[in-house]
Amino acid sequence: MRHTKNETVTQTLTRLITALDKQQPVTITYLKEEKDDAGKKTGRLVETVRTIEIQDFVISQAGDILVKALDRETGEARSWRLDRIQAYTVHRTAYVIETPAAADKPARTTGLATVTVLYPVDLPIAARVELLADALAA
Repeated sequence: MRHTKNETVTQTLTRLITALDKQQPVTITYLKEEKDDAGKKTGRLVETVRTIEIQDFVISQAGDILVKALDRETGEARSWRLDRIQAYTVHRTAYVIETPAAADKPARTTGLATVTVLYPVDLPIAARVELLADALAA
């Protein structure tokens, strides 16, 4: 298990991009915002553990790096903020969740602005991390 506090964001991102390239699932220890019984966010962060299959990386309008992935527990497509991942383990196994077809994907939510960073698949990981860092700076 790797603890994100012991490595740079670039190191974490590089390892997660490698997991995406190799189609290897990742178990993350993550701080998520707690919700009350009515479903309203309380502002309190609680630790949760999830195994995910990474699909993409995007940068939110707020400048956060988001890991877009399928949650193995629920099978749902979700996003996790990179800065809230406390620890992670990259597995040596392969993805098992079938990726939803494009027709099954819901339309983008209005009001949620993200910037998808496009990069060639054959581009080395270091170059992709630089592209993502440049997009963050913009």
